Amino acid sequence: MTAHVLPHARPDLTRPGVGLVKASTWRVGTPERQRAAVDAIARTWLAREWPVEGLLSYTVHTGADGDTLLHYSQWRSEEDYQELVRTERTGRNAEIDAAVPGIERVALHSYRLHRSAVPAPGDDRVPGCVVIVDVEFDGPDPARQSDWVNAVFEALDEDPEPHPGGISAHFHTGLDATRVLNYAEWESAAAHEEALAAPGEGVGGLTPRWRRVRTYPGLVRSRVRRYTPALSLVAGG
Repeated sequence: MTAHVLPHARPDLTRPGVGLVKASTWRVGTPERQRAAVDAIARTWLAREWPVEGLLSYTVHTGADGDTLLHYSQWRSEEDYQELVRTERTGRNAEIDAAVPGIERVALHSYRLHRSAVPAPGDDRVPGCVVIVDVEFDGPDPARQSDWVNAVFEALDEDPEPHPGGISAHFHTGLDATRVLNYAEWESAAAHEEALAAPGEGVGGLTPRWRRVRTYPGLVRSRVRRYTPALSLVAGG
C-alpha cells in the first residue's frame, strides 16, 4: 500500500478502530524550515510503501509560533507503533533530516480519544486552524482526567455565548493518567483570537462551571497553541 493525501490535511478524528494516539512536537526554528520540513515529510512518505498496517493516519500541523510542527498519528495499538519504530522510523527520519538538518524532536505523548463534540449534521465547514489545549495534572488519576473533561462539556452546555467559530473538539486522555489533550478545530486563527479576547479567562464565559474548569483541583498547567493543518496521510490502494 502507498500513502494517500487527505483533503484539507484533516484526519478522521472519530475513526473507528483507533486504540492509540501519539502526539509529538518537532522544533525546526523558522517558518521557512517549517515549510521545508513538511515538504520533506511528504516526499519521504509518498515515495515509500505505507509502513505498518496498524498505522491508521499520520497528520502534521505547522505552529503559529513559526518554529514547531505538531504530529498527530492514529494507531490500532502500541505494538503497531513499536513495529514502525523497529523497522521504518530511523530511515524515514534520516531522509527528512538530510533535507532539513537540525530538527529537534521533543515531547512525545500517548493518548486515547475520550470524548468528542462534533459538528451538527450538514455543518461542512473546513477548519483553517487547529487549537491544541494541553492540560497537565499533579499526578496520575484516570478518574480526575475523565471528570475534568466532563466538567468542560458541562461548561460548554451552559455557556450563554459560545463563539461561533469553533467547529469541533476532541478530548484525549493521556495513558500516563496525568494529561488531557484537546484537539479543537476552528474556522480560523482569527476566530480563536476573538474568542480569547472575549470577557473571561480564555475561551469560555464567566460562569461558575467555567471557573470550575480553570481552577480544578490538581490542575498544574494548561497550554494553548495554534496550528495550521499542513499534511494528513492514510494508507491508499
